Amino acid sequence: MRTETSLEQDMMAKIAAGEPLEHPSEMTEEYKENLIHLMLMQADSELSGGYGYVPWIMKAPSVEEKLIVSNIVKDEIRHAKAMYSLLSDLSFDVQSHIDAQQLDFRLDADSSDIGTERVKSDKRVNIFYYPIETWTDFVMFNFCMDRGAGHQLEDALTCSYAPWRRVMEGIFKEEIVHIGHGELWVRRLAEDPATRQDCQDTLNKWYLRTMQIFGRPGSSRNALYRKLGLKRRDNDEVRQAFHKEVEEFCDKVGLTLPEWQAA
Repeated sequence: MRTETSLEQDMMAKIAAGEPLEHPSEMTEEYKENLIHLMLMQADSELSGGYGYVPWIMKAPSVEEKLIVSNIVKDEIRHAKAMYSLLSDLSFDVQSHIDAQQLDFRLDADSSDIGTERVKSDKRVNIFYYPIETWTDFVMFNFCMDRGAGHQLEDALTCSYAPWRRVMEGIFKEEIVHIGHGELWVRRLAEDPATRQDCQDTLNKWYLRTMQIFGRPGSSRNALYRKLGLKRRDNDEVRQAFHKEVEEFCDKVGLTLPEWQAA
């Protein structure tokens, strides 16, 4: 009978050789638990993000933008479905999980920033608790959070679980399109004197919130993810890659990033 020790040795040998795992039978319970945790964070964030965008189909400033927002919502819900399907393959009870959550929940508009705190039992990245109140909020969420999520999820493109890799190829391409939409509108708003200050103020808010999503530098949990081949980089490496990209774009359109300090 195969022992957990021999299973772990075989699994780690494959990971070290760059051979991704294809089936749950190849993984230890520790690997499976951490894989589920990461994929559930993504799945809940995708679904919650789609819910948060729905009102902006009606509120978008033109018919063209209503269609664009509709397509973004469709993308996010499809991403969630793909991730929940992967979780089902690992014998995770997806429907019970969704039924027990409030993935449409948002904080009140006048709530203070919650830093890295969680306010519900779902696994979404906590930036999805904040409401999107204006079109500039919607734009800046595209620009900051979709970009931040892209940097976070980039490691999944080369992770040690092959089914997640394959799903991420399509998701990643669509997230790049969402970021492009945010960039287009940030440039428009920043270059128009009538909307420039609102653009700067809204950037200040969402940039700082996005900087909180990456986790603590030197986290022991992140170190375990890297050992298991589920991530490649430390949390702060990902954060700094995001910061550099945003800063370069903002310099081009005359916006200034606020100073961020770790909580």
